[in-house]
Amino acid sequence: MAPTSDRNAPRPGAPASAFHVVEGPIDADGVRALVEHPHAGAVIVFHGTVRTRTADREVTHLEYEAYGPMAIKQMAALGADLVDAHGLVAVAATHRVGRLEPGEAAVVVAISAPHRAAALAAVDEFLVRLKRDVPIWKKEHFEGGAVWIGTPDDPQGVRSGPPGPETTA
Repeated sequence: MAPTSDRNAPRPGAPASAFHVVEGPIDADGVRALVEHPHAGAVIVFHGTVRTRTADREVTHLEYEAYGPMAIKQMAALGADLVDAHGLVAVAATHRVGRLEPGEAAVVVAISAPHRAAALAAVDEFLVRLKRDVPIWKKEHFEGGAVWIGTPDDPQGVRSGPPGPETTA
């Protein structure tokens, strides 16, 4: 069970928010079910999948690493911030670690809210802040090499960095 705090407590009658880091395939229906509630007029589910091409390279696979306990704690704090800021019903997210092939889901985020505008805005904000603030790192493998995403060698630009002293802000 993901750690929770008072800030992550659900509104009366609303489901609890939940955050996970897993090594196997993500159960997207299970993530969605965590946020469904009669108070929600909108449930938005985002599936972030491994694409086959980035910039000018064919991607063979990705590797994700995470500092799991801290990642869960930071996702929970992020979810609580968004519940407060956007008036959401609930937030749930599961991020996968390990080797992922093209087409596989790396992250599933589900957000419920009374109205769609709040849920849509919150999904985008969650993803931006997840990439920027949560200790989950992505290594992109391609024919002839690999690169940590978010470092100076990354053609996509600095977003998040690899674990260790070479991490960029």
